[in-house]
Amino acid sequence: MDAEALQFEAPAKVNLSLRVKGLDASRMHPLLSLVQSFDRCDRLNAALADEDELEIGAGELSPGRDNLIWRAIDGLRAETGNQRPFSFSLDKQIPIAAGLAGGSADAAAALVAAATLLDVSRSTIMEVAVGVGADVPFCIQGGFAWMEGHGDRLTAIRPAPTDYAIAVVVPPFALETAAVYRRWDELGEPSGGAVEARHLPPSLRQFGLIANDLYPAALDLRSELGDWQAELVDRWERPVMLSGSGPSLFAYFEDRVDAAEAAGLGPAEARARFATSPVPFGARLIAEPDSQAVGRSH
Repeated sequence: MDAEALQFEAPAKVNLSLRVKGLDASRMHPLLSLVQSFDRCDRLNAALADEDELEIGAGELSPGRDNLIWRAIDGLRAETGNQRPFSFSLDKQIPIAAGLAGGSADAAAALVAAATLLDVSRSTIMEVAVGVGADVPFCIQGGFAWMEGHGDRLTAIRPAPTDYAIAVVVPPFALETAAVYRRWDELGEPSGGAVEARHLPPSLRQFGLIANDLYPAALDLRSELGDWQAELVDRWERPVMLSGSGPSLFAYFEDRVDAAEAAGLGPAEARARFATSPVPFGARLIAEPDSQAVGRSH
């Protein structure tokens, strides 16, 4: 990676509530989701290069053209005609295949990086993002928002809440998003059970029913998900929700200290256990060489 590389931060996304509708004319599922960015972040170093390159630290992700980073860059190239190669280096902190939008966050960071390096407009990368994945536009915008349609309609909610943190436990198995949606169709489009307002942070009680409609389908695909949820409900003594298509499970706590203690109580065989707090931003530039920092606004 070039010494002049810029560093970008890519926050995880959690679906605080996810309501799903049946297949539309595009053969996709419109949704209405209350979404929040959290400070569990991947880091992406980016620089212009002589040829495309992607290095990934520890993990199981492929650096090939099927990676969402390259899908995002290829989409931007098709939109703008600019074929300039990039060198990327990715440090993964968001668990993969966990319902936390880790891949979408990385794609968002790649688009923000390309826009910064090539002076491409924000509106252009947002248009490209829609074609990369439903979560990518939000992962660029970040913060706290309603996400509607196929992820293309975002309504920011300000100020973003700061009165809670969450504990997250990722069970030791994966759930493929497409498979969860197919099973949801096969089950007759069930609704997820709602969390009573009294169990929610005060800042979230105004947003109506908080539920995840994909939970019944995820549970039907992996029955052990129910065992993990029940175990966490017992250990944490509060409702436990699924993020996205799973399998990440989370619960609300008053602050980061309480959430960290709760995460430590998660089963040791979990793929990941951590506490995380809301942040009011999406993918963003966080570090650059001093020679490039002069005159650039943040």
